[in-house]
Amino acid sequence: MSDRFAGLKKIPKDPAMRHLALANMRLDTVPETPASAPVEQVLAALDAKGAWLDMLRLLAAALPPRERVWWGCLAAEDTIPDPSSPPPPLAAARAWVFKLNDETRDRARQAAELAEFDDDTVLCATAVAMHDGKLGTGDLAAYDAPVGVSAMSILGVNLVSLGTADAPDFEAHQTRLIDRALDIARGGNGRLGNPPVAGTEDRTP
Repeated sequence: MSDRFAGLKKIPKDPAMRHLALANMRLDTVPETPASAPVEQVLAALDAKGAWLDMLRLLAAALPPRERVWWGCLAAEDTIPDPSSPPPPLAAARAWVFKLNDETRDRARQAAELAEFDDDTVLCATAVAMHDGKLGTGDLAAYDAPVGVSAMSILGVNLVSLGTADAPDFEAHQTRLIDRALDIARGGNGRLGNPPVAGTEDRTP
């Protein structure tokens, strides 16, 4: 297995296929790995086949909620003019990453509900609001969210980010999105050596 996929300590050790099933996702590419293979092994097999979209799917399914949302926040930054002045849904999702509680979760849900129709960062706030498979807090906690909606939302914002890349940079951006997730899975901040956005300098997800 490539060192690129080693040390993903934040990802639970369940088989990759279990992560995908819980997120209501399936791969387009059949990896030549056992059904019990861990995420690292399946990522390596998919990488060998050039199946970058399936790699994004698996990472969205396998990352824990907090790390998954942060990965989505980084992708959302790619899509806006000034990441230091984020739209409300992205600001609320960032706030939840750094302070995990019902208050920040409720703010993310409210930001998602009030978002402009063309604001793709709403995907990050939606992933926060339904990160545990419920519609929200309080009375909403009695109701199940659509299966896998958090993972699918974060996959979606990464694909929106990919859509912002110019044709010559498309493959490099694919790699960047995957490497961000891998860095986060190792305990890093996913910025890959780039400076933090103003206002988050002293924060690590």
